[in-house]
Amino acid sequence: MKNKSSLLAVLVLLTGSLVLSSCKKTKVTEKDGIEYTYIKEGSEKPANGDFLMYHLVIMNSKDSVIYTTIDQPVPGYLMANDSMPTNNGMDEIFMSLRKGDSIHFESTAKTIFGDNYPPFLEENETVKIRLGAFDIMSEQALMDFFTKANEAEAAKRAERAKVLIVEEGKTIEEYAKENGLDVQKTENGLYYVIQEEGTGEAITPGTTMYVNYAGYLIDGTLFDTSYEQLAKDNNMYNPQRPYEPLPVNVGMGQVIPGWDEGLMLLKKGSKAKFLIPSPLAYGENGAGALIGPNSILVFDVEVTDVQK
Repeated sequence: MKNKSSLLAVLVLLTGSLVLSSCKKTKVTEKDGIEYTYIKEGSEKPANGDFLMYHLVIMNSKDSVIYTTIDQPVPGYLMANDSMPTNNGMDEIFMSLRKGDSIHFESTAKTIFGDNYPPFLEENETVKIRLGAFDIMSEQALMDFFTKANEAEAAKRAERAKVLIVEEGKTIEEYAKENGLDVQKTENGLYYVIQEEGTGEAITPGTTMYVNYAGYLIDGTLFDTSYEQLAKDNNMYNPQRPYEPLPVNVGMGQVIPGWDEGLMLLKKGSKAKFLIPSPLAYGENGAGALIGPNSILVFDVEVTDVQK
């Protein structure tokens, strides 16, 4: 990351572990009357069109962090523009930031967030802000920064995925043993049971397979299915969606990796069970309300047709 020493200084100040009383200066915004204090005051103002990089920590009245950029792959950033209007106190503070600024302030949730304050906060609940600006970048430098940051994050995710494949594999093997499943495992970490072999030629990438399915969390919770009666039995029937086999062009990245790999093992008429570790499913992000981060998934699948 560019200017690491400056960033480290900002992080120290954001945590509140260093207080420079001789440098403290307090201002008040014109629009909302937010009183903010400079723990450290910077001097370099970004030119119009340049980007100011910052880290932000938002805490509730009990000092519990509700949002932070510090553990994100990339920090916060804003483009300098002297002609941009300031609509509230938060705009005033952010648009006046200079490289090296470290600012502390607090106000009500409504003042900080406007009418769209988080539902877990009360309108007049105190919200505390720690804000530190640590670098200025041109547009090209920002794009290069993002590219490197995304590459670094992808590498970290890949390393975390390797660990999860092993750890979740143990959980899957215990599940299979408890449920009497004679599972097989691919080199990538997919566990599967072919319950009916099916007929026809081996599947190749790009083949369209029509698949009925039921997807479960490893605790047995059904989160999706193409079977209408199963959906009704589990109180998740949606009259606005079709309940029919799903067409999948396999091996083309249209579905989660566990499906792409698993379906290639099947033929027309095959029935199988896939036990998919999270890196081969929806990974660290999860999907929707039911599939949380790092969720192991279990699918019952049936190939009703194959078209090459």
